[in-house]
Amino acid sequence: MTQETSQSPALLFDLDGTLIDSVYQHVLAWHEALEELGLSFAVWRIHRRIGMSGGLLVQALGREIGHRVTSEQAQKLQERHVAVYERYQAAVQPLPGARELLQQLSRAKVPYAIATSGLPGGARPALERLGIGPEVPVITREEVQRAKPHPDLFLAAAQRLNVPIGKAMVVGDSVWDLLAARRAGCLGIGLLSGGYGKEKLEQVGAYRVYQDPAELLTHLDEAGIRIVD
Repeated sequence: MTQETSQSPALLFDLDGTLIDSVYQHVLAWHEALEELGLSFAVWRIHRRIGMSGGLLVQALGREIGHRVTSEQAQKLQERHVAVYERYQAAVQPLPGARELLQQLSRAKVPYAIATSGLPGGARPALERLGIGPEVPVITREEVQRAKPHPDLFLAAAQRLNVPIGKAMVVGDSVWDLLAARRAGCLGIGLLSGGYGKEKLEQVGAYRVYQDPAELLTHLDEAGIRIVD
């Protein structure tokens, strides 16, 4: 299969919940880390914050129960989350169609990058399972000043691709991805594979919403990417 036109937009992908099926493992890891520090939250409250950076997530959850989280506590919580999540990583797999989608984009010479609020250590196993090589730009939390819902990750990803942000599209599973896309000045595509509903994603500006990467692959033409036999 080849690409019919060279004018396709670049795609900027979130990672967790967008390309790999890891959202609920992250929720459980945060839940355990919070419990260890005596902060009890229902898992649905934690899920609503997945996609933010760890620091923002901790502060947002603290506000919900009127508990001020100190910088020391926030750092410890993030460290514990990373440690607990490592126990779940072996079971985390690519979402349906994720590898095939990225392979198709590579064959069609459609530029794409990964922009994740996670840290390099946590992202590396997922990137390996997806078959993402060193030629694909990967922007992690450590490389930008502010994580989602700020647009910094996606702006940096577009810059690494040498593509104007207005000619890129963000693919993400959370409201924080889509909000960051709007603030960056580009269109967003929502995926339901992270657990957010279609209406929620559309409310923050999703141009299209699909079930998972497999469905996006079959609708690439709706994103202006025309693949022909």
